[in-house]
Amino acid sequence: MILSDREPDSIEQVVVGGIFASCGATPPDTRRFAHEMFYVLSSKRIAHRAGGSVGVRRGSAMPVRPGSEHVVENTGTAKLCTLTIVAPDERVAELVRAGPPVTIEDEDRLVCGGLA
Repeated sequence: MILSDREPDSIEQVVVGGIFASCGATPPDTRRFAHEMFYVLSSKRIAHRAGGSVGVRRGSAMPVRPGSEHVVENTGTAKLCTLTIVAPDERVAELVRAGPPVTIEDEDRLVCGGLA
């Protein structure tokens, strides 16, 4: 879900809330010129980026430099909630809007600490 971006907010970064079910993951992705940061709001899972895999847990951040392929993967049974900031927006908002519609459930709101 998009929390902030260029269209309504007139800013150059996009802020996205992500909720990943068990075994859910982002597709392998690389930004050409944007910096990206994933901040973990809940759970303990694995993130992959150039240089290997790193364990992430609530309160940890994973910065990703331009040109680095990365994946965020929920390897556990509980939902994983992240806050992702991409600056400047490199068509991320457009990709999120083009994806399937998502219903935010009450459980998701609890997992994400009210983010949803």
